[in-house]
Amino acid sequence: MDAIHILNTGMSDCLILESDGKFALIDAAEDTDNPRGLPTLNYPGFEKEVTEWILTHCRGEDGKVTFEFLLGTHTHSDHLGGFDTLLEEPDILVKKAYLRPYQKKKVFPMEVLFWDNQEVYDQTVQALNKRKIPIVEDFDQESCRLGQFKITFLYADNGKTILRYGENANSVVALVTKNNTKALLAADLNYKNGGEMRIAKLTGKVDLLKVGHHGTVGSTSYPFANILSPKVAVITNKKSGVFPDVKATLKRIGAQCYYTAECGGVTVIMGDNGNLTVKTGIC
Repeated sequence: MDAIHILNTGMSDCLILESDGKFALIDAAEDTDNPRGLPTLNYPGFEKEVTEWILTHCRGEDGKVTFEFLLGTHTHSDHLGGFDTLLEEPDILVKKAYLRPYQKKKVFPMEVLFWDNQEVYDQTVQALNKRKIPIVEDFDQESCRLGQFKITFLYADNGKTILRYGENANSVVALVTKNNTKALLAADLNYKNGGEMRIAKLTGKVDLLKVGHHGTVGSTSYPFANILSPKVAVITNKKSGVFPDVKATLKRIGAQCYYTAECGGVTVIMGDNGNLTVKTGIC
């Protein structure tokens, strides 16, 4: 099966790529750890659910789970949070990790005050180092293969701006292609620093869009969505949590929308020439 599994982890991201029996992991959902006791981070974690799903669905013939790579899209706990717990599981093996260094100077001061960016980044790096997993830190526009998939990593920021737009603007976006079928996994991509249009010019039309920033503020402008014109849009949120302008944009371009927090997660099977098969209730 050649598929993208987008788990139900509330308003956080965990995606598993599967092709020809090979697997890769993008983000690991929110965790329960709140090292500074911040009220802004009082969220339920999904470490148990994510670990159980992976151990149930991704084992190879040797009984182990092997990820060809993992990608941490940006240093927010609703994306990196679960990595340290996953990496404590001896039956989960990872060949390499793609993780940009955290750059505090690019993040506005209020985000540093109310979020645990530095802590969640440090915990992830420590867990990777403990397992002796090599970390690739600079990989803009690099590509790799996973079975039938070609995955291209794209930085949302251009590295030149002097303004602090927050860590979401530093997201890494993944373009997954297979025989004229394309999926854009948009992490928390937003339009504040021009990231959406920069990405759209690189990707053009896609068939599947994992909507940026859970369909909330600053994401999925009409010019961006119109260029991509996806047939299917998956939002890691519940419908009521998606901003009205995002809903209106997705409706205007005619995308079929799936909300992972309401439909129990989504598997999108990637066929050839733009063909997609969507299954819900996967977790």
